[in-house]
Amino acid sequence: MFKVDLNCDLGESFGRYKLGEQQEILKYVSSANIACGFHAGDPTVMRETVKLAIENGVKVGAHPGLPDLNGFGRRDMAITAQEGYDMVVYQIGALQGFLTRYNETMQHVKPHGALYQMASRDSKLAEAIAQAIYDVSPSLVLFGLAGSELTKAGEKIGLRTAHEVFADRTYQADGSLTSRSQQDALITDQEHAVAQVLKMVTEGKVRSQQNTEVSLQADTICIHGDGAHALDFAKYIKETLENNQINVAAICN
Repeated sequence: MFKVDLNCDLGESFGRYKLGEQQEILKYVSSANIACGFHAGDPTVMRETVKLAIENGVKVGAHPGLPDLNGFGRRDMAITAQEGYDMVVYQIGALQGFLTRYNETMQHVKPHGALYQMASRDSKLAEAIAQAIYDVSPSLVLFGLAGSELTKAGEKIGLRTAHEVFADRTYQADGSLTSRSQQDALITDQEHAVAQVLKMVTEGKVRSQQNTEVSLQADTICIHGDGAHALDFAKYIKETLENNQINVAAICN
């Protein structure tokens, strides 16, 4: 039987955290990436999201991003490797405080948005991020784009590294994600998205936009919690995975 982690970006709001759909999504995922205040989130949202994740038996990870609230952390910024290191250490620390409050350990760290994509391409930034995670705690798992500079950096330094694939994003022939600036970047049809996931998990391959087969490792699948039908998709993808004898479980279970 295959096993895969199902992760979701959560806590990406402000002010008093409104329960509802994101709370329901926690019933279907095994890991939660919680925003740490740079690209989204605030102390109240972080605390309540951590509490909800623990109550649902979902493993918690830090989701550090660039300091760009207006751009939701999705715009590239000219930062040095040292700045990237400092940003990641700072944001891990912010989330760790709430986990300590609930006597819970952090499972992983997954950079967000542009920081994630920049580190996927830039080996120096990737190494700085991996070093930041390792220096905070060598037991943390690094989530990074499958086969990217980020996963290479994590493996090189000795971190447990989870190769991440995306349910609702299209791929290029080099294994990178299609830029969100292109119209074909997102997969909106649920059946298409799940078919892509099944292929990645069971065959270790994805069909690129150039109609080539790209080999990749699928340890964890990202679904987005802010989509128009996020809850329905989370439920659908988990049920489909399990119906195909694929066990959904956190990386550290």
